[in-house]
Amino acid sequence: MPRPKVLPANRLRAPEACLACRASKKRCSGTFPCTKCVRNGRADTCVPFRRSNSTSTPRQTNNLYKALNPHVALDARPETRTSLSVGHDRLPQLLPAAPATSGAPHKTHFRMLRNRQGERVYIGRAASLSFLQLLRDTVTQHIGPSQFSHNGRSEDMLETDTPDDIPQSFQSDLNASEEQAYIRTYHIATSGFINVLSDMEARQMVGTSPPTNGTSNKTTVALRDIMIAIGAQSSKNNVAITRVERYFFTRAQQCAFAGMLENPSLDLIRLFILMSFYMLGACRRNAAFMYLGVAARAAAALGLHLTDYTLLELDEQQKRTRIWMSLCTLDLLVSSILGRPPATASLRPEVTDTETVQSTRAMDDSLAASYSMALILNEIVSRLYDDKAASTEVAEALLDKLKQWSNDLPDSLLSSPSTLQERLAAQEHIIGSLHIACAYHFAVIIVTRPFLISVLGVRLARLHQDSPGIMQDETILEDPAHTTLANACVESALYMIQTCVEVHQSCLLLGNMCILKALVFAAALIPGFSMFSQKEVDSTLEEAFNGALEILRVLSQQSAQAAHYFEILNLLRNAIDEQRQRLREHPPPDKKYVSKLFSLNNRRNNSPQPQRSLISAAEPSAATDPGSVQSFTVDTPYPDPEGASFLFQSADDPAAFPGCEGMELPLWDRFPFIDDSLLN
Repeated sequence: MPRPKVLPANRLRAPEACLACRASKKRCSGTFPCTKCVRNGRADTCVPFRRSNSTSTPRQTNNLYKALNPHVALDARPETRTSLSVGHDRLPQLLPAAPATSGAPHKTHFRMLRNRQGERVYIGRAASLSFLQLLRDTVTQHIGPSQFSHNGRSEDMLETDTPDDIPQSFQSDLNASEEQAYIRTYHIATSGFINVLSDMEARQMVGTSPPTNGTSNKTTVALRDIMIAIGAQSSKNNVAITRVERYFFTRAQQCAFAGMLENPSLDLIRLFILMSFYMLGACRRNAAFMYLGVAARAAAALGLHLTDYTLLELDEQQKRTRIWMSLCTLDLLVSSILGRPPATASLRPEVTDTETVQSTRAMDDSLAASYSMALILNEIVSRLYDDKAASTEVAEALLDKLKQWSNDLPDSLLSSPSTLQERLAAQEHIIGSLHIACAYHFAVIIVTRPFLISVLGVRLARLHQDSPGIMQDETILEDPAHTTLANACVESALYMIQTCVEVHQSCLLLGNMCILKALVFAAALIPGFSMFSQKEVDSTLEEAFNGALEILRVLSQQSAQAAHYFEILNLLRNAIDEQRQRLREHPPPDKKYVSKLFSLNNRRNNSPQPQRSLISAAEPSAATDPGSVQSFTVDTPYPDPEGASFLFQSADDPAAFPGCEGMELPLWDRFPFIDDSLLN
């Protein structure tokens, strides 16, 4: 006779147990966090056991949980923990991807941060701030709470308030030479990203009288004002220059909102593009994002996204094309940094991108290159981050597209000026090339970062597995395809930082680099994460990380955003030092049963030298001369430093830049992290 059915309220076993109770075979309350985890002080790590879509057997899962227990709560932040019991689609991916898989599950998630008014604002999973939160959670699980992981501003999107000390007027207006100097600095600051005003138009605006009621040159003066404001913002600041910056931006902003929004025009689009660029430098990214939306709507109203300009003169066609490409470049770049949908995404299908780039290349090579890169960047975010996992096939296709883009770059963007020319003109050329190079490296980082997270998660798990009392599990292995892509991620981050350091040492960086500071911070998190995930000290990673700190330290003198980035990286440095100290105090047990007793070299080599960086011992290596830097080459279509992963070559004329050192920008070897012991 069958046993009578037990009512759900009277059942002794919970329908769903947490991972900790299941691994220890203890009764679970079935709530999350469960009562046992709350009582044992591990409520943050209490998540339900995932039965569906599992690639491991229950026995393997239990063993893996014991080895990976520090990683349980990497994605269980307060804003997501409440929804864990709602559905399995919101559960964090706890285990590393199994070998021979085709993708890497995304460990980063979107975030809702607070702005200055306390409103929640959206940050996508592709954003650097989302990766930063993952890194903070990882550090917490390994070394406990720290200033890096429990920063009081971790839930805030750092922005500055509108200054209160804006001067109402100047006792004396700027003269023509001062206006010209600020406008030249504006051209340097926007080089490579924006070209909405030709040199002839900019020269004609110098000395324009201030706008008054009933004048017809109101928009022209507003454009002049915003260029002066950007030039002053990018200059080496003092009190007088700060007053110039704030006064002219406020006047341009008032003009933009005083009736200009009622009638879309090319001047309106140009004004809002430049105001957005200024807001990025003023640490007000949400305002910059909204201004780009206004410019995009006005551009759609005027049909700038169309290519059929047969009824217009050639000069007018070129002007509209330059404005449209500048808008798309800045919009797509800012959206990828913040992980938000771009305003121009729905307009681009009507544009023949190849024809647009070819028609603009004769006018501005750097703008054409940046526009093409921005389109690829948007494709990366939409194809790779819209799914639950990053596909290796999609990543390889995107890297192939980046490689083709680098091969198509003109020679003028691949080297520094080789002829003697005016310093400001040379600086504009180099800063434009620097912007393009950093955008390329940032695109490679965005493509390969999910695989770096997967590989370093395995490395950290194996570090924990080597500790005494942890059950050994041979299933914690790296996916070779993920390792290759992770190597490309670290390689691209190092190239970006090294390039920026060389330009900085050549005295060519401006006082405020509104886009560069965000890209350098995104790149610096890569070697920082790598350093945290290994026991050995890697001199190349250390040098790159310190170089990023130095650049952000210099930029922090005028940028609150750069100062915040500098503070975060310093706290990360402290966390890395604490991790290394813990590993030294609790080394893994010595499992070597035999050692060499005698050698003709009078020394014993009892333990192999540690492996460096992300290169696995199974990968091929090439020996070089003892006095040269070792190199490593992967036979893959990934970032090629001889293409565009490094966009500067040595100057032919050493006297081209008198008084500045370090302009001999050499070509680095590919990822020189091979140990001598691997060559034997």
